[in-house]
Amino acid sequence: MGFLLRAATVMDLNDVHLNGVHYSGDMVRAHAAGRHSRDDVARTALRILDEHGLPDFTMRRLGAALDVQPSALYWHFPDKQSLLAELADRIVAEAEAETENAADRRTDWQEGVRHAAEVLRAALLAHRDGAEVVASTTAMGLGATAARRSLSAAVAAGGFGEADCARAASALLHFVLGHVAHEQQRMQLDRLGLLPGHARDEDPAGDFAFGIDLLVRGLGTRV
Repeated sequence: MGFLLRAATVMDLNDVHLNGVHYSGDMVRAHAAGRHSRDDVARTALRILDEHGLPDFTMRRLGAALDVQPSALYWHFPDKQSLLAELADRIVAEAEAETENAADRRTDWQEGVRHAAEVLRAALLAHRDGAEVVASTTAMGLGATAARRSLSAAVAAGGFGEADCARAASALLHFVLGHVAHEQQRMQLDRLGLLPGHARDEDPAGDFAFGIDLLVRGLGTRV
């Protein structure tokens, strides 16, 4: 069916007639999708995000990288936002694992919250426009729940009730996403040579730690 797939790329995966045999669009799409697993698609998408950024991340570019028509991608993901939700989950997954491992070795809940926030920041910075991808997914309620879950678990170690844990996790998450989004925007401006010289003297890591410390100390007054 290899030639069938090549023929289908011209027809955008519509019905194909080959050697007197009719292949429906669904059959062609299934074959095209079968060349790549859901994981293949997501890993390639994450690579494209890192290389080109979110504004230039398109299903057409992803399809070209996988050598399939964009419509074949919808076999694995119903729409682009669902794919971005998968990327958001992958971005924050390692942060959750690291936070859980560290929690087993820590007794100070405040240090645990600081660590969870720092690990999440690192995970977001590891991918171009990572904060924007996770923020948009979170806002739509489509994914990246691991980020909120990790922060909530770190707060819960301080003996807070469920409602306080949820609110504290939201406040922390909003700060982390906002701070990293701002940081990544400046990184983009710097790559383009548009960042003013005085802005390069800022200390984003120090500013982040200071802000998290303020939130943690404020939370500590509610114990």
